[in-house]
Amino acid sequence: MNADAGILAVQDIRALAEAGAIVPARPFQDDQIQPASLDLRLGTRAYRVRASFLPGPDLSVEAKIRALTLHEIDLSAGAVLETGCVYIVPLMETLALPADVSASANPKCSTGRLDIFTRVICDQARAFDTIPAGYHGPLFLEVSPRTFPVLVRAGSRLSQIRFRRGDTRLTDAELTEVHARETIVSGDAVIQGGLTLSIDLAGEAASAGGEGNLVGWRAKRHTGVVDVDVKGALDALDFWEPIDNRGRRSLILDPDEFYILVSREAVHVPPDYAAEMVPFDPLVGEFRVHYAGFFDPGF
Repeated sequence: MNADAGILAVQDIRALAEAGAIVPARPFQDDQIQPASLDLRLGTRAYRVRASFLPGPDLSVEAKIRALTLHEIDLSAGAVLETGCVYIVPLMETLALPADVSASANPKCSTGRLDIFTRVICDQARAFDTIPAGYHGPLFLEVSPRTFPVLVRAGSRLSQIRFRRGDTRLTDAELTEVHARETIVSGDAVIQGGLTLSIDLAGEAASAGGEGNLVGWRAKRHTGVVDVDVKGALDALDFWEPIDNRGRRSLILDPDEFYILVSREAVHVPPDYAAEMVPFDPLVGEFRVHYAGFFDPGF
């Protein structure tokens, strides 16, 4: 990692905002700036589009929206986004980044747990969730609920952005050194192109010889609407089927089903580091293994 490179912390994000590099349509909420990231908020309009897209080097996102929109939705008082549909939502945060600051975006963990596929798009973008250094312009969020219909509104926070200077990624050798000092993962650390995590299929009490222990959840396909801004208001069993350990340390994943499983390892992020989860690795199969999320310093 370059000595001058680094993830910008909360005080640096606030300084960017004070300098006009981050311009919110509404004042920031008190908990919107995290230790090393900024939550992004939906604007007042959503556009149902025919398909996902990238604008490419010669077009703005608005130009593509005009070409692909099926209908427009007012989010001011809230609206339901249906499963299997693709929506583009202008975000409340606009950027005017310095020439040495770039950014990347990920879904929030709560967004991933609801199987809401999201990606940030910027003008002239050739890649999703990637904002080049020095970018000046608006941000847009592609939203596609995959399992549950969701109720969102202006101000809902489905994605977050992280700002950085230079290349902040650790090599495997550097990551091994950090693990030796800080113990970043319980058990044996498998470090190959980053830190590899595995799935716990034994269950909570398997070490004591018990069976019927919870190892995960599979989403139900026909459910009610989930309000993304209300916490703890719904019965989990109306939306999820528990998966128990039945004495076999294996699990068959049905095609096109959504699962939540727990890692066998506990993860520790030292206070002067941050981490990201890789969303997809073709080496483990043709399926998405995680909606990538950020680990804040000290996680």
